[in-house]
Amino acid sequence: MKNRIAESRKAAALSQESLAAMLSVSRQAVIALERGKYNPSLPLAFRLARVFNTTIEGLFTDEELGP
Repeated sequence: MKNRIAESRKAAALSQESLAAMLSVSRQAVIALERGKYNPSLPLAFRLARVFNTTIEGLFTDEELGP
């Protein structure tokens, strides 16, 4: 699964640490999410979407289905 978390975080001028605090996760979790090494739970995906004022589909793309 591809995601636009790093791009969205940088556009919002947030550090990985500040995003982690907003999401109540570790900075390592944010790094893993950004690198595509970890797929978030549904509640975390909703929190990410709210932080970036978008939809889950706006942040995540299923590589098998395409954009």
